[in-house]
Amino acid sequence: MRHRKRTVKLGRPTAHREAMLAGLVCDLIHEKRITTTLPKAKATRSLAEKMVTLGKRGDLSARRRAISKLRRPERVKELFDAIVPTFEGRAGGYTRIMKLGRRLSDNAEMAILEWIERSAGAIASPEVAVAEAETEAETDAEPGEEGGGHDEVSTSGEEPEKT
Repeated sequence: MRHRKRTVKLGRPTAHREAMLAGLVCDLIHEKRITTTLPKAKATRSLAEKMVTLGKRGDLSARRRAISKLRRPERVKELFDAIVPTFEGRAGGYTRIMKLGRRLSDNAEMAILEWIERSAGAIASPEVAVAEAETEAETDAEPGEEGGGHDEVSTSGEEPEKT
């Protein structure tokens, strides 16, 4: 019986569909976020999460299987070296799909597909940004000055007096 074995066809022959999905996953690996139609995003999510699972295995066999699916060794290297380590403690659910609405030209439903950890880093960034700003202000300040060593600028719009 073929229960639960349905493949999303996307109106393309098998070779074209596999090449398109491999290209979308490679773009997701490189760009960290892609915009595409909702059915393509759902199909791409499946392949992307399988590639992360292969990356978590990390052996040579897994790397070769990923290269055979994605067809770009440099993207597989980027996946295994940069993206997979951020998901070590996570068991699935590595991507997020956010719906954008419909495209004007053909009314296709659009979506953004991105890695989960990308936005988790953005949530934690205000504390990091404050800490970086404090250290930057300390390094900019000269020993005898307050306020980071920046010149004061008049906001009144008048030119300063010439002496």
